[in-house]
Amino acid sequence: MKRRSFLKTAGAVAGGYALGMDKALGAEDTGAQAGEEKVEGLPRRVLGRTGQKISIVGFPGLALANYDQEQGTKGLHDAFDRGVNYFDVAPAYGDGDAETKMGIGLQGIDRSKIFLACKTKVRDKAGAREELERSLKRLKTDYFDLYQIHHLWNADQVKQALGPGGAMLTLLKARDEGKIKYLGFSAHTRKAALDALNGFRFDTVMFPINFVEDAKIGFSKPVLNLAEKRGAAVIAIKTLSMGAWPEGAEKKRNWWYKTTETQEEVGLALRYTLSLKGVVAGIPPSFLDLLDKAIIAGKSYTRLTEVERERLRATAQPCLSVFEKEEQREARGDLHSGPIYAGSPHECCCEHYA
Repeated sequence: MKRRSFLKTAGAVAGGYALGMDKALGAEDTGAQAGEEKVEGLPRRVLGRTGQKISIVGFPGLALANYDQEQGTKGLHDAFDRGVNYFDVAPAYGDGDAETKMGIGLQGIDRSKIFLACKTKVRDKAGAREELERSLKRLKTDYFDLYQIHHLWNADQVKQALGPGGAMLTLLKARDEGKIKYLGFSAHTRKAALDALNGFRFDTVMFPINFVEDAKIGFSKPVLNLAEKRGAAVIAIKTLSMGAWPEGAEKKRNWWYKTTETQEEVGLALRYTLSLKGVVAGIPPSFLDLLDKAIIAGKSYTRLTEVERERLRATAQPCLSVFEKEEQREARGDLHSGPIYAGSPHECCCEHYA
């Protein structure tokens, strides 16, 4: 689909493309949420039962693997100065490179004024402890505000992480030790997200939520609904996705899925996600230029109009779902057949699941 057609008003939309931004999915009636405030013009929302207020746009730590230290440090400080206080990273990002750069880059910023989130893909107790301690050292901190079990994919992984000898035992112990304040998880399939939400009273759930996935496969609705029932705050990832790259398409960005690019596109996509009930914040793709556009969009956030909803419905029609393949693969139990998307930072995790 050509970029110039992104914002053209659609005619009749084919049946079956019901976006989750209508009342059925609990779209907000106003542009603001209860307890929302602004810092440097960027709204902050309450992160569920934690009571913490985080910026509606989070810093994508994986971006640091794409830049040198000087660029990364500048990006971190620029984001903070513009109201971002939520910083997300993981040891899997650049094989620790992103953590190291973030730890260096955040120096000079008052630790008490940032909400620092990290993750582990390791599912066992001992391995999770080793990864946690290494992450604390790399990030030059003695605690994480939020620590998450990273990239849950199927029921077996959830059982392993939450069961006897699982990573959750490390997280609970570390919380008692004051090294973790709040507990969460991220998932790329509905099955894993729903099982995790039912298996433990997590403070947060991180899940892909964007207009394409909701239009194509109704991806986020069951997760948002259960998160609300379980009292878990939602952090959205893949917020600016325009779906999987079509076969043979010229990639305009070295990334494993298409992204929105213009300021107007970014604004519509981000506002879609942030309009859904329960969503507290969204993390843009791992490029500083897209983060910049997301911050600009966040500062002017308002709920979508009906005309804009129709435009997004039309835009989503020719797009390809990224996560339909992961859903199908999970249903087959097909864990070790090789990567789904070349270049995805999540394709290297299977050694932890064997």
